[in-house]
Amino acid sequence: AQGTCAPRYAKAYIYIEWQRTMAEGEPKKRTFRKYSYRGIDLDKLLDMSNQDLMELFRARQRRKFSRGIKRKPITVLKKLRKAKRETAYGEKPEAVKTHLRNMVIVPEMIGSVVGVYNGKQYINVEIKPEMIG
Repeated sequence: AQGTCAPRYAKAYIYIEWQRTMAEGEPKKRTFRKYSYRGIDLDKLLDMSNQDLMELFRARQRRKFSRGIKRKPITVLKKLRKAKRETAYGEKPEAVKTHLRNMVIVPEMIGSVVGVYNGKQYINVEIKPEMIG
């Protein structure tokens, strides 16, 4: 009997709290969670060598790396680097078209735009930190 009244007043309480923060002045600033992959910050991931990175990845990605990085993924990486270099600060780089749908995403690729071919057209995908691996 005691817990049945709580949901009724929860919305009103939240609204009152919201009004109080608005009356005080500025709303609270949003804090963004710093991204980490398996406990390692993004800036440290960017400085890692391929061998150290490989040890962090899961089994399928480790196997792919250990069997050697082929020519096609290396060319895509080179094109992504070039596209990033040629863009002005704060802008998205030019999309790099590729047919490689099974490529392992490494931290170096973050922020790039890749046009992935789906058999009919290229779909632009912006690479985010959550996609690593």
